[in-house]
Amino acid sequence: MARATNESAVWKNLFSNRKFQEGSTESLLSKVPAFSGLSSREMKEVAAIVHKREYKPGEPVFYQGDPGLGMYIVQEGEVSIVIADKDDVQKELALLTGGDFFGELALLDESPRSASAICKTACSLIGFFRPDLFELIEKNTELGIKIILKLAEIVAERLRKTDNELSRLRSELDELTSQKTNPA
Repeated sequence: MARATNESAVWKNLFSNRKFQEGSTESLLSKVPAFSGLSSREMKEVAAIVHKREYKPGEPVFYQGDPGLGMYIVQEGEVSIVIADKDDVQKELALLTGGDFFGELALLDESPRSASAICKTACSLIGFFRPDLFELIEKNTELGIKIILKLAEIVAERLRKTDNELSRLRSELDELTSQKTNPA
């Protein structure tokens, strides 16, 4: 009698690392660092509580100064992240497309948005909001903590990059100031 092995198609399908169907909410979420590393079961739990939203070209997702309520993941379309200067002139900081995410700091605090998010094209976005995260933490503390720790890693990485950039700019400014005060 032949023995079933892990190479059997039936067993392979049952016990292999499960991949998510391309284009599914779980597949998109798995590409976002805050949700990477979650098990299939955990990913399904998160996917069940996210909010899908459709936007028209030119429609704002939120404005600079609005209270932060949660993060968004671009499923389809293009979202422009813009900031207004003191003269109210808009400057585009980033153009986000499929799989990109923004607004994740709002999951950690409710500070006002530091920039506006405006849809450049028709967009499908997935929202994950602060109350959803808190409810998740109450229902499944371990999963909630995994997400919070990943968010902390994202924030820490961005802070390190910002510190490096500020240090580089400070050095350039010091060099320019030195050249002006000590011309050759």
